Formats: sequence, structure tokens, C-alpha cells
Amino acid sequence: MKMRMMNCLGMSFLCPNLGAQNLSAPSFRAFAKEPALSLSKGWGQAFALAILLGFALTLPAQQQLKPTLDITGYTINAQLSPADHKLSATAQVTFTALNDTDTAIFELHGALKVEKVADTSGKPLTGERGPNATVIVTPPAPLVKGHQYTYVFTYDGMLNGDAGSPVEGLKLAQVGDPISYLLYAGRWFPMVGYMTDRFAADIHITLPSGYQVIGSGPTNISHGTAGEQHNFHWAKSGFPGTIIAGKFSVLSPAPNIHVYTTEAHKQSAQDYGHTALNEFAFFTSNFGVPESTQLNVVELPTDTMPVAWAPEIAAIGGTHIGTRVNDTRLLANTISHQWWGSEISPASLNDAWITNGMSRYGELMYLEDSAGRSALNAAIQDVSAGALAYDTIPLTSVGRLDPFSPQFQSMTLEKGSLVFHMLRWEVGNDSFLKILRATLSQFTDKSIKTSDFEKVAEAQSQQQLTPFFAQWLDGTGAPLFNNKYAVYRLGNNKGFRTIGEIQQDLDLFNMPVELRIETDGKTEIRRIDVVGSDSQFVVDTFGRPRHITIDPDNWILTNSPDMQVRVHILRGQQLVAQGDNTGGLDEYQNALKANPNSSLASYRIGEVLFTMRNYQASINAYRDALRGDDEPKWTEVWSHIQIGKIFDITGQRERAVPEYRQALQTNDNTQGALNEARKYLQTPYKRDDNE
Repeated sequence: MKMRMMNCLGMSFLCPNLGAQNLSAPSFRAFAKEPALSLSKGWGQAFALAILLGFALTLPAQQQLKPTLDITGYTINAQLSPADHKLSATAQVTFTALNDTDTAIFELHGALKVEKVADTSGKPLTGERGPNATVIVTPPAPLVKGHQYTYVFTYDGMLNGDAGSPVEGLKLAQVGDPISYLLYAGRWFPMVGYMTDRFAADIHITLPSGYQVIGSGPTNISHGTAGEQHNFHWAKSGFPGTIIAGKFSVLSPAPNIHVYTTEAHKQSAQDYGHTALNEFAFFTSNFGVPESTQLNVVELPTDTMPVAWAPEIAAIGGTHIGTRVNDTRLLANTISHQWWGSEISPASLNDAWITNGMSRYGELMYLEDSAGRSALNAAIQDVSAGALAYDTIPLTSVGRLDPFSPQFQSMTLEKGSLVFHMLRWEVGNDSFLKILRATLSQFTDKSIKTSDFEKVAEAQSQQQLTPFFAQWLDGTGAPLFNNKYAVYRLGNNKGFRTIGEIQQDLDLFNMPVELRIETDGKTEIRRIDVVGSDSQFVVDTFGRPRHITIDPDNWILTNSPDMQVRVHILRGQQLVAQGDNTGGLDEYQNALKANPNSSLASYRIGEVLFTMRNYQASINAYRDALRGDDEPKWTEVWSHIQIGKIFDITGQRERAVPEYRQALQTNDNTQGALNEARKYLQTPYKRDDNE
């Protein structure tokens, strides 16, 4: 259960309630129950999205060794029996040995039993199950570096539940009704190098008639005694290993966009399909034409990942197929993986920040385009908290971390996206888009290293970017800016001269920083090069300067007391989500030390204490939230509701009713708050025994 929760919290989005650990959503318990997009205000999609998108599921720590095999192609024949949850398959695997080795080690879902491993002549090979859902094959003679081999695996098993899953507690492969899903992350076929080893594939899926089957590449259907066979051919080097079969309705808002939903979500398909079309068009105009112009948006059931992607596939949990802002953001993040993850992929986990970060930033670019710069600025605040939450080692060294950990997700997804955001500021919009397009065109159907990306960035921008990458990829920390200045009147009615100094605490920092000078007349904007811990500036203005703001549009990842509050709350939510209430409370208390008036920190404390049934302490915390800074605004309405619930639980109905009425008076319906208040005005709240 612990691992399952981690995988629902790790995205920005990407679960908001797969969103940035929901710094702006009122109920973390609701967030945990419904993993993926429950932010009603602000962005708050830092960790949830993080795990879901990109490397939401990556290799266990013990598998982060240098690969010894390079799989180049598969021919897979699989038969699905939804009635009894069974998968039967043969997989012909062609690979090249990267080193001389006595064994070939593959990953395979732990619920699948290998009946036979043979070479192409049919000669049996010695195979046995190893640790961590691996299959160890010992050939008659050692494998020789650079030589190509082909093995044929015959295997079957029941896929119904999370038993044997490569991620404890999370279902990644399921055969059944009304939807069967075989996610690439589920290792339902023998594989190596999750998300780094690219391959081509011919996949043939046989199952009873009446199902829509979605895979990657051109498809056709043949009929036989065993049922319908759906044939998929993906000739490019990539990750075509996801198959979804269901009794779907199909809607096509464009010839190349198809939306597959169950009857329960059919009504939302039309608008959702048009959103997918707009997002796909936006990314195409910014990133270039993808490796395939086909896109299948497919509904996933609620018992697996909220999102998954593969070539031509954006799979979304049914509860997130809609037109809410968080739904559209989750979809944007998933679609962006057609470029960042599918078209190119990281050469190693140390390079995961490129695809993880840019898929996240693609989502933010679309947010800016559709909702404006103010929406992007609000999102950047939450992403920054995620980026700083575990910023203890350089981005280029994250391969040493457990990729399921909040640290790995926070750094590759959140800090990775901000590296792209800051690069855009450093080189300018035009050069930034040139860098993205050149990266995709030069490494189409290939893996990319950090050093490769740095070379492309310098070539396209015609700038020397060593200081930038040294700071943000090879270093840690973020500057804490301080501004000191004096204003002098110039003679002869020439205005005013401001002489100042920007101070910050990173000795190697070297970046341009924007200054906004608000005067008695118009507002002036200046771009100042900040090098080292102290950088002077001189600005002449006609009107007297009244206020000077450093980095007003949030272009740079910076630290501040307010940001530390956000970071502590984010860490607290992570710990609570993993069942560590004590650790979570400690982080929330640290947030209060940084800002004793933080309504959000007090609210989160009240929430945890409510879960622990410490009602007196909980109500005290909610009262503190009401007396605090009222940030975010929803803490007011939800504090009243929570206080009302406590009064109902303790048999004080006459005190509960006024709290619900005060909640209604706020007129704040964040996440259905007013509906909740009306409900408990009519019927007293009763706590479920399982809560």
C-alpha cells in the first residue's frame, strides 16, 4: 500500500489530485482517494503528475545497473480470456549482447509462469525465475558482445489483481471485463531497460469478438476459431508495448484523433476529444510533427494508473475524462509524451530530467497559451516547491536514487521542467523553440544524453551556456535574492537614477535577472546580469521609483521564506500520503515556524489530527487556520466545514449548524464546499468506521 500511494503522489500532475502535491486543494484525504487532478484553484500538481507521467513507474533501485542486453525487436502472440482473467503468450525476442555474459536477464510480470524458453531452432534453453520479477536464461555458451540473438518465450498466467506486479500494490496488467489493459510498465512481456531500451514490435492480440483493441502502429483484424486477432505493427524504435481492450464507444473529433470511452463517460467524450485535438495541434506547432500523427485517447479503469502513454496512445482514468482544468492539464501532460518520452527517450536515469521535465513543461506551455501568463505564474509557484523539496544532489546524478522515491520524481519532473523554463528566459522564446525542435529532429527514435542536449542548446541559441547548465544540472540549491538600492534626483528635470545591488547566496550564480521598476509614471523593465553574490545595477527613469521587484514573472527558481513554507507543506503531504502522520505533522510544524500565520499549514495539521481522531487538537488547528493569513482562500470555507463535522461527531449538533452556515456565507465552492455544507445542514455528519 505504501508503494501504491507513492505512485499516486509523486506528478505534478500530475496526479492533481495528481497535481503538485496539492498545495491548493482542500482535502488531502480526497486527493489520496481519487488520484489525479483535484485542484480547483492554483496549480498544485507537482508530485502526483510526477509519478504518473514520464517515469511514474521506473526501474527499482537494484535494476539501475548498466544494461547488458539491447532488445531491438519483438514478435508477440497473446491470447486474452477476459472471462477467466488469463493471458497466454509467446514472445520472440531479438537482442544484442552489450557485454560478454554467461546469462541473459529479463524482467517479466511475477504472475506469469514461463513454460519454455528456446532459441529459434526450438532448442530449449535453461531458464529460471530470479528476484524482483526477473527471468534468468542461461545459454549453452556465453553471449558474445556485439552478437545478435533471438529467444522465444512461452508463458501464461492469471492477471487479476496486483499479485506479481513490478510495483507493489499497483495493478499494471489486468485481463477482464469491461476493460483489459496490458501496460508497458506491467512487464507483461520479457523486457529490459524500462523506458531506456527502445524496440520495434509486431504484436498480435486474440480475444473474443466485441472488443475494441488499441495498440501502437498500423492495425488490422483477422478472424479465427479462437476469436478476433488484432495485429499491430510498430517498425520504429520506441516503446509500443501497451495494449488496451474494452467494450468502448468511439468518437473521432478529427480523422487522426479517436476517443475510446465506456458508456459511463460517453457524454464527456465530445468535449474531451476537442480538447485533445487542440492540445495535439498546440504541441505540433511548437515541437514539430510527431513520429505519428495518430492519437488514441483511451479510458482506463480506476484500479490502475490514472494515466499511461505509448506511441499513438494517451490513456486516462475514466474519472478524469472531462472539461475541468485539471482534466485538461492531465491530458496535455500525457499527450506531450508523444514527443518527450516516445519520440526521444533518456539514455539513462541520469538523463530522465529531459523527458520528464519537458513533458511537464509542455503542459505548462499549453496552460499559458490557453489560460494566460497569470495561470502559468501561479503554476510555477507550486512547481518550484516540488523542485526544492528534495534538491540535495545534482539532476545529472539522480540515477543513484530509487526512481519510485519522491526525491527522484521531484527532481526530474519539477526541477527538470524549471530548467526548461529558465532556459527559455536565458535564450529567448525563438531560440528556445529552435532548441526543442532541433533536439527532437536530431534524436528522433533515439535516446539522448544530457551532454547531447547541452550541445544542441548551445548550437541553436549561439550562446555559451556552460554557467547555466553547471548551476542547474550539476549543482543544487536556488538563490535567495535581496535588493538594496538608493534613488537620486538628476538635475535639469532629467528624472531619477537608481543605484542598487542584487545580493544572493550562490557564489557561482550567473544569469540574467529581470527588474520591474514601478515609478510615479510608467513601469520600467530592465534585464540585469547577475554574476556571483553581489551585482550592481544603475537604472535611469523619468518618474521617481516607488518599488523594485526582482524576477516579477517567476522566470528563475528562487528560494524565499514563503517558498520554504510551501516546501515543508509539500513534504508533509508526501509523508501523510505514505502513512507517516508523525513525520507529516513535523513538516507542517516546520511550515508554521517559517510562517506562524500560515492558514494552509494549520489546516493540514487539523486534517491529520482529524484522521487520528484527536478532535480537540484538530479543532484548535482549524481555528488557527481561520485566524491565519487566509492563504489559500479555500481554507476558510473548509475549516468551518471540518469544525462542523467535529461538533457533529461529538454530539454537539447545535454548534455544528452555525459552522455549516458560516461556510455557506463565504460563497466559496472550492471542490464542492458549498454542496458539502448544505448536505450536513440537512443531515448531521457521521464518520465512517473505515475513515
